[in-house]
Amino acid sequence: MFSPAYSRSLGQAASFASAYRSVGVETSLADASPHKLIEMLFDGYMEALKQAQGYLASGQVELKGRALSKAARIVDEGLKASLNLKDGGRLAQDLHDLYAYLTLRLTLANVRNDPSVIAECERLMQPLCEAWKAIGPQVNAGRLN
Repeated sequence: MFSPAYSRSLGQAASFASAYRSVGVETSLADASPHKLIEMLFDGYMEALKQAQGYLASGQVELKGRALSKAARIVDEGLKASLNLKDGGRLAQDLHDLYAYLTLRLTLANVRNDPSVIAECERLMQPLCEAWKAIGPQVNAGRLN
């Protein structure tokens, strides 16, 4: 239907678009404050959950699994790993415990294809996301450390 040259140019366009998005993300990461990096993790987590819900609803089980795995990695390798348990006191420990719970629940949601567990993980994280975003202006103004 399409010429090989046309197909090749479509592939190149997709590669360029992917590279452009990658550069945009890398630039955002390089320029982001520590507070903004955590905000980006929260946003990525919530987006991955929304994707998982959509994939599950449409029967795309493999893509649902990938989205839930991404959400779990964000929690484990991003949010939980960024905690300072030594100096963070009870709050850091409570967040650590919450993140461990979320990782278990995300795994269960994946194994059982259970949208209610995905919704639970979203509900548990939503207040933290909102609170983190709410303190952003104060952090950026240097009023919080």
